[in-house]
Amino acid sequence: MKINIQSIAFTLRKELSDFVKGKVKKLNHLYSEIMRIEISLKVNKSETKHNKVCRIMLVIPGYDMLANAQRQTFEEAMAAAIEALERQIEKRKTKLIASRIVNNKLLPSL
Repeated sequence: MKINIQSIAFTLRKELSDFVKGKVKKLNHLYSEIMRIEISLKVNKSETKHNKVCRIMLVIPGYDMLANAQRQTFEEAMAAAIEALERQIEKRKTKLIASRIVNNKLLPSL
């Protein structure tokens, strides 16, 4: 699994990079077919304090997952985006399991 981190309009600190990599590696334990993770971090120019944006895309064969979050800190935005991806992964796994059950029932027994 390859992890790409892109920081837009700011310099990425090593501490933040290590934090991000540590968090997204946990997604591989939930879904082992992840080929690549693309992460974009940027600061929106807005009047509110919630201007840190995290966008995560999981590249999976035949199906990509995407999550965005905007919070006060990058750590909070990262956590929110990862929670959204965890929900998407659980939905995907549930659908795959359901389709396998249906397909096995449709197959004639030999």
